[in-house]
Amino acid sequence: MRKEERLRSPPPPPPTTTTAALEVKIPVPSFFRCPISLDVMRSPVSLCTGVTYDRASIQRWLDSGNTTCPATMQPLPSTDLVPNLTLQRLIRLWCSESAVDPAAVPGSKLSARRLAGRLVKEISASSDPAAPLRRLAGFFSDDDVDEFEKNDLINAGGCISAVQSAMKRKCDDVETLEASSGVLALVLRSESIEEANKKTVVTEFSSDLATLVSCLVKVLSEGTCLESRIDAARILQSVLAASNSDSRSLISEEPGLILELIRLIGPVDEKGTIERSAVRLGVACLAGICSVRKVRGEMVQLGVVSAVTRVLITESDMAVSECALKIMEAVAGCAEGRMAMCENGAMAVKAVACKMMKAGKCGAEAAVAALWAVCIKCKDRRAVEALAGVEGGLTRLLLLMQSGCSPVARQMAGDLIKIFKVNAKNCLAGYESKTTHIMPF
Repeated sequence: MRKEERLRSPPPPPPTTTTAALEVKIPVPSFFRCPISLDVMRSPVSLCTGVTYDRASIQRWLDSGNTTCPATMQPLPSTDLVPNLTLQRLIRLWCSESAVDPAAVPGSKLSARRLAGRLVKEISASSDPAAPLRRLAGFFSDDDVDEFEKNDLINAGGCISAVQSAMKRKCDDVETLEASSGVLALVLRSESIEEANKKTVVTEFSSDLATLVSCLVKVLSEGTCLESRIDAARILQSVLAASNSDSRSLISEEPGLILELIRLIGPVDEKGTIERSAVRLGVACLAGICSVRKVRGEMVQLGVVSAVTRVLITESDMAVSECALKIMEAVAGCAEGRMAMCENGAMAVKAVACKMMKAGKCGAEAAVAALWAVCIKCKDRRAVEALAGVEGGLTRLLLLMQSGCSPVARQMAGDLIKIFKVNAKNCLAGYESKTTHIMPF
């Protein structure tokens, strides 16, 4: 009898994991588990060795200074992490077909999407949404949360509109506005968020542009920390980049906006410390606004010329320099701007000339247009003398003419070249060299 019972007893089950919610044992495929943590992978990524790990686990391994593959111990010529999308889909399919709540799998946080969805509802219903907004920001900034979950939350709808609705409801509460701006800025700057979802932020923001821009200005002016002000500038820069001329005009009319952007690109303390990310975003916003002609005079009165001049002198980033030169080109289009560029020893003229060939093609042409406006169109003696005294200024203009610039920029550069004195042999010393260049006229 005992022998028969032994024969009828089932074979031992394969390795399983117990789910507390369902009280059943479900086998987990071994290749779903991270070789480091042995948990089901939330965001599988592959190294150059071909081995796949959970992103959080392998990132901790690399951040600890290791330069080998944990599984093979082979040296890593590259530490790039490539998302294993196929395995990610297989894990999702397994969870779905097994009727398993992913949260019940030990070590798994695939239920983060569901938790974030609850936060969105809480934000919409709460009279004090700052706390759930900060938790939602934690969801988007958490490297352990799968990027698919983050994108799914936005794709499902309601997330971005709930955040922006909280901004409008609590437009006088700086704490809520800072928390809301933090969420939106995280979405816009995150590499794991799809471009279509980033466009959702901008599109929904434009639905009530005047109100939401006023909220950003409040953060810029009353924000409790520089990071919050940078978040507001990041959102504004994205909105400006996607706006048409009418929307830009509406944005530029917001009281206090231009002053706060100029303040953002200045020193952050008494020691004169410059925050590069603040400068980059602030200059980009000002470059977007300066296309509106009617605000250029106000920009000059608020000190944009001296602020941008300081940026040109201290900043080496090409993109920042290009935006700064575009601002100078715009303000040189009004009488107040040309006058401001010629003040203080025409320091602005010198800064523009020195940066001419260090800001890309668009930046170079903007620089030539600004110099032409003050030196040729207005014939301001201070500007002419400042440009003529710039070391290598003539060489820069010659290089610009040879670089395939637009016909208009070429003509302007030719006019500016005539400012410089040429020796009797019709040749001149090369910039920082002993070579000579034949004059093109």
